[in-house]
Amino acid sequence: MELFTPDFGLVFWMFIAFIVLFVVLAKWGWPVILKNMDHRADTIDKGVEYAQQAKHQLDHAREEAQKYMEEAQAKQAEMLRDAAKMKTQIIEEAKRQAGVEAQKVMDAAKVSIEQSRKEAELQFRNEVSKFSIEIAEKMLRGQMKDDAAQIKLVDKLLDEIENN
Repeated sequence: MELFTPDFGLVFWMFIAFIVLFVVLAKWGWPVILKNMDHRADTIDKGVEYAQQAKHQLDHAREEAQKYMEEAQAKQAEMLRDAAKMKTQIIEEAKRQAGVEAQKVMDAAKVSIEQSRKEAELQFRNEVSKFSIEIAEKMLRGQMKDDAAQIKLVDKLLDEIENN
């Protein structure tokens, strides 16, 4: 049981060692520990402050990004409207030009058809004249085989010329 109950001298020397250790720690140890703890607390406070500033900057950056996104969307919508207007203008211009070209082609076709008709009519007249002359020639040959018929025809033509 002696191990569990210390003597008075042992307790006294332990108390003296404790007081010496306490004085040494109080003079040199605790100020350093407290100084380090204060420095650590300041560092943590600054970190919290930096985090709050970073959060504020992030929120501000998000707001600016949202604003830029809205501006970009507005510009995109405006560009799409302008593109649609240009598309309709181009289509209308192309339709107008196609109409003008079609009218030119139709006018040229009408002129060509009219020229072809006139040429065909002239050719038809020439052919009819040629056939008429051939028919008349064949009829005259048949009628002019004898001298009496020739004299009769000449007299008839002379009479017609005198009457006119």
